[in-house]
Amino acid sequence: MLVVSDASPFVALVKIKLVDMLPKLYGSVVIPGEVAAELADSSRPQEVRSFIASAPAWLNVREPKDIENIAGIDAGERAAISLARELKADILLIDEVRGREAAIARNIRTLRTTAMMLDAANAGAIPDLKAAFDRLKATNFRVKPETLDGLLRQHEEFKKGAGEAPEAPG
Repeated sequence: MLVVSDASPFVALVKIKLVDMLPKLYGSVVIPGEVAAELADSSRPQEVRSFIASAPAWLNVREPKDIENIAGIDAGERAAISLARELKADILLIDEVRGREAAIARNIRTLRTTAMMLDAANAGAIPDLKAAFDRLKATNFRVKPETLDGLLRQHEEFKKGAGEAPEAPG
């Protein structure tokens, strides 16, 4: 599966110490250089800057050949959308509303961080989704509590229907 990401999923997952679930779900993730630069920016938390400074082997930085000028979204999102479109990515991990809308308008499948966390919990890569969401709420990540409650209900239904969560891929 080919997955491209914007910066926000990495910031959130590094902060709550769950970034290692990405290779369990997807094998590898691709980001454009613009996103890598955003993650390394001095305004980012130290743990995010440290993560990108010694990026794991499963994280690949690749430049899009052409970055589409999309009004109303930042440079990292434009680069991520352009790279996802160019590579015909299966998924673009992106949270910002305008960026997601722009990607969807270009027929790119998007996934928000919280939905990805649900997928990871259903795959067994996150043992306690509620605890993970509680850690996420303690950061500056913006998400409505009712969204998290709905995702927790979906996970509980999944667990009831599946008996036990399957082992995480990879």
